[in-house]
Amino acid sequence: MDDSAPQPGTGAAGATAASGARTVRRRRIGVLLAVALLAFLIDLGSKLLVVARLEGHQQIQVIGDVMTFEVIRNPGAAFGMGQAMTVVFTAIAAAVIVVIWRIARRLYSLPWAVALGLLLGGALGNLTDRLFRAPGVFRGHVVDFISVQHFAVFNLADSAIVCGGILVVLLSFRGSNPDGTTHQPAKQPAAQDGDGEENTGGGAR
Repeated sequence: MDDSAPQPGTGAAGATAASGARTVRRRRIGVLLAVALLAFLIDLGSKLLVVARLEGHQQIQVIGDVMTFEVIRNPGAAFGMGQAMTVVFTAIAAAVIVVIWRIARRLYSLPWAVALGLLLGGALGNLTDRLFRAPGVFRGHVVDFISVQHFAVFNLADSAIVCGGILVVLLSFRGSNPDGTTHQPAKQPAAQDGDGEENTGGGAR
């Protein structure tokens, strides 16, 4: 499927192409918002559930001691990093949301819509904790509950952010842009011999 935006032309054909471009963009934004809403609601629901049922209780073994559920209030970033910079990470999360929305204005690629939706949903999930949980607005501690042995304690918002980030890296590596176009790595210029002629590595000409 070609995710690129229809190219405008002139006259009636140009108007049709422009209308088609707007329709495609609206659909891609719809996908982005749907993915973001789903990721946000799953994260929010999981946090409400574990806080109500698990906080203050013994951890639950999911896969032996390798993976357990235990509620941790995290003042730092994803996976417990930077615990003394709560307000800074709150500002970063808000900035990420703004950047994603600006990119969405020229969004025509379906895979990019999914990737940005995961990033947006995860950022909103953790930002909600920053704004509405104790100890206060902009300083709220994020609820983490998935504990992996010898790794970290995280939540589903962190997972959505990581998955979205990996997808963005893969799409960029493949040369895909949010607007549906593709880019190719710049070609290296051919080596030249001492006479200033290109050395193609071939035989006599």
